[in-house]
Amino acid sequence: MGKLRIGLAGLGRLGQRYAENLARAVPRAELAAVCSPVEAEREWARGSLGIETIYHSYEEMLADPSLDAVFLVTPTSLHATQIEQALDVGKHVFCEKPLSLDLEDCRRAAAHAANAGKRAMVGFVRRFDESYRHAFMHIEGGGIGRPFLVYSQTTDLADPSGAFLKFAPTSGGIFLDCSVHDIDLARWLLGRPKATKVYSTGTVAMYPPLEAMGDVDNGIAIVEFEGGRMAMFYASRTQAHGHDTHTDVTGTAGRVSIGRNPRADRVEIADANGVRNAVVPSFYERFAPAFVTQAKHFVDAVLDDTPFELTMDDAVEATRIAIALRESLQSGQPVELGRS
Repeated sequence: MGKLRIGLAGLGRLGQRYAENLARAVPRAELAAVCSPVEAEREWARGSLGIETIYHSYEEMLADPSLDAVFLVTPTSLHATQIEQALDVGKHVFCEKPLSLDLEDCRRAAAHAANAGKRAMVGFVRRFDESYRHAFMHIEGGGIGRPFLVYSQTTDLADPSGAFLKFAPTSGGIFLDCSVHDIDLARWLLGRPKATKVYSTGTVAMYPPLEAMGDVDNGIAIVEFEGGRMAMFYASRTQAHGHDTHTDVTGTAGRVSIGRNPRADRVEIADANGVRNAVVPSFYERFAPAFVTQAKHFVDAVLDDTPFELTMDDAVEATRIAIALRESLQSGQPVELGRS
């Protein structure tokens, strides 16, 4: 196969970014079709990307025999079922994180993928960021000895309008929406251990409507893993300076840090007001190149029949831990986790 013919479902803000990448930046991909129930989004695909094959529904697109694979950038509540539907009609699947907000749905979809004739991958884009990959290779090479502790944070620029509150009821809570990235990173950087115990707490600093949802706008979590490994996470929706993702990994012979000083570019200004630099406003600006690398990885792995760097089990475990953190937040108690 020269190119992988892809149909993309979901043309919201992030879906449009995926569509642009597949159409323009992934050489072995052909964005052959898209689908959306929203007329304005279909018109955007037609006008901005010149896509001619546009469907109103996912089911219509799945019936297109010319497509080899689908990319899902749809609401999380649809992910597990849509993955299974695509596999059942013989199409490979890439799905934006998280796999599901329900653990049993995650397990069902993973089991379905394991027995399908096609392949499925859930995207955790930070694994494809150049700096995180550099850190991973440094750790794998013994650069910090035996890694045992991760601190990782996902903190978003505050939105005074509170527009994200429309999405909050279906987000699964701050740990599933934000910290699931940090959870996946921690497991990856620590050697994929299973979690044994979690505890979380949080506060509503700026957005009171979150209280009625059982959610917070700032959360802190501790996860204990097998083998004495540990992780600490901080998630926030209220940062004044911009999107701030960074991770520290401590080992027996050193430490590696990724993204400690968030930057929009390499310009640093020094004047009478002090020394400062600009910060990116959102996660996409920070990880834009990694989204392209992630798409290339999926396409190349399917075409070349090579392994995905992320497994469906990785996606299940990240969700299992995030759901336990939500349970701890709401109960105020630690949550013990079995190995399953």
